[in-house]
Amino acid sequence: MTLQDAPLGHEVAYPDRYDPTLLFPIDRAPNRAALGITADSLPFEAGVDIWNAYEVSWLDPRGKPRVALASFGVPATTPRIIESKSFKLYLNSYNQERMTDADAVAARMRRDLSAAAGGDVGVRLIAPDQFDAQRIAELDGVCLDDLDVEIDTYTPAPQLLRTAGEAGVVEETLMSRLLKSNCPVTGQPDWGSVQVRYRGPRLDRAGLLAYIVSFRQHADFHEHCVERMFTDILRTCRPERLSVYARYTRRGGLDINPWRATRDMPTPVDVRTARQ
Repeated sequence: MTLQDAPLGHEVAYPDRYDPTLLFPIDRAPNRAALGITADSLPFEAGVDIWNAYEVSWLDPRGKPRVALASFGVPATTPRIIESKSFKLYLNSYNQERMTDADAVAARMRRDLSAAAGGDVGVRLIAPDQFDAQRIAELDGVCLDDLDVEIDTYTPAPQLLRTAGEAGVVEETLMSRLLKSNCPVTGQPDWGSVQVRYRGPRLDRAGLLAYIVSFRQHADFHEHCVERMFTDILRTCRPERLSVYARYTRRGGLDINPWRATRDMPTPVDVRTARQ
């Protein structure tokens, strides 16, 4: 099957019964090959795609609906991503499914998603009595968005990346809310914020902001956009350590937040931003 066979961009009937075959895996390899990445030569030593679902429901054994939030962690080492509309349809297939309890739901989701992705997918259900504990916070770091820059490039342009030419090594965290890319199937806009944490030669901030904005007309999945960013910064600016983390706004009750990093970089906290 190809991406054209995915439910994304097509009118489909919403399921009324549990159906794991709704999940549509997509190989990571072709997009990685375009970046010179293979499964045996991943430039990132750590990484995960964090999915958050806000429309999760099932029936208890007596037919009473239960609701939850859900967080899923798909390791970057898995050979496949899961197409987002198929993920939504899969989650909706639980709506009329009677389940023993939340643990049974999580176990079944873990089994199905791991099979689709080709690796162990983490699943965490958040019960209603924990809803009040959910935080909203912006990505930390120095915001680049008020820099006085002129920009005229809106497809990925790694040539915009450069170091500041200063001697020595710095360690800093930079962020921007100006990330936008487009769905490769529907052309719909995908809005996000991105955080770049690194140690190495100082990055030119104006160039980094222009590079982030250069994704504005780029059509690709969230995961591949972040891998392109990570690879371009690593190759062009040669930091000793690097972390690239994006928080995309939700669509269809799901948000996708890819993270890629070199070894020993801290795993980001799964806290949604105001726009999510």
